[in-house]
Amino acid sequence: MANPGFSIAKKRRWPWLVAVVVVAAAAGAAWHLHAGQQQQATFGNTLKIHFEPAMAGEEHLIQYIGEHIAPDYGLTLVATGLQDPVQADRAVADGQYAATIYQHQWWLKQVVEANGFKLTPVQPVFQWAFGIYSDRYPSIQALPQGAEIVVPNDGANQGQALWLLQRIGLIGLDPAVEPRTAKLRDIRENPHKFVFKELDLLTMPRALNSVDAAIGYVSQFDAGKVPRDKGILFPPAPKTFASQLVIGTPYLKEEAIAKLQQAFADPRVQTWLRETDDPLVKGVLVPVSAQ
Repeated sequence: MANPGFSIAKKRRWPWLVAVVVVAAAAGAAWHLHAGQQQQATFGNTLKIHFEPAMAGEEHLIQYIGEHIAPDYGLTLVATGLQDPVQADRAVADGQYAATIYQHQWWLKQVVEANGFKLTPVQPVFQWAFGIYSDRYPSIQALPQGAEIVVPNDGANQGQALWLLQRIGLIGLDPAVEPRTAKLRDIRENPHKFVFKELDLLTMPRALNSVDAAIGYVSQFDAGKVPRDKGILFPPAPKTFASQLVIGTPYLKEEAIAKLQQAFADPRVQTWLRETDDPLVKGVLVPVSAQ
């Protein structure tokens, strides 16, 4: 076709594209800023401390510290129950709670590895009394060959149960495995031919009359109305399983969090654990041992 002597200029679209990009970028920056603000929670002098509702002794410990110790550090503590421990750890990592006290280092390690939470244990607070219970036999020595024994079904507490059995010479574990994280598959010596069954800790009290023995926390058997005289062994609680004051890692330098650590480290905490007559604490939450 011949050139008619004029040209048709197309409308340029790039200013509109630039505007769209600028708006999108601004929106993205605002979202990231908002997300960053959510991540960087700040704490005042009133702090929520998580406990597991099934573990009433934890709540009483927080209440004792809140009433008798925290005011000396300028803090008010609010004991906050949440039964799901993983969601509780998430809430601490996100700054919704200032801390939690329910878990030992082995459980925390398991949760962090599975979920990627940024959590830091800052100090041991207490130790859970742990024992072997039986509705049928009066002692460890009375357990028969082939006895059916219930152990916790979660990895962290199963390790504690198996390590206990190894320490008293009833089983032998694979020496290549850290005994406090051992699983049933790591048993190498079982001279009494015990038959092990895995159960949730909260289910153990109801199952006690259908097995020869069960290994778990005194608090759970207390909650299940199992008399303590059904306990056939209460070994000293090892420090490696002490429950920790756990803080969200981004908040460790907050002034209120530093005061919180001081309050939980106050010597009056261990004195109270040793001397209290509170039935939900005495013989359930014990002072942190030297080893």
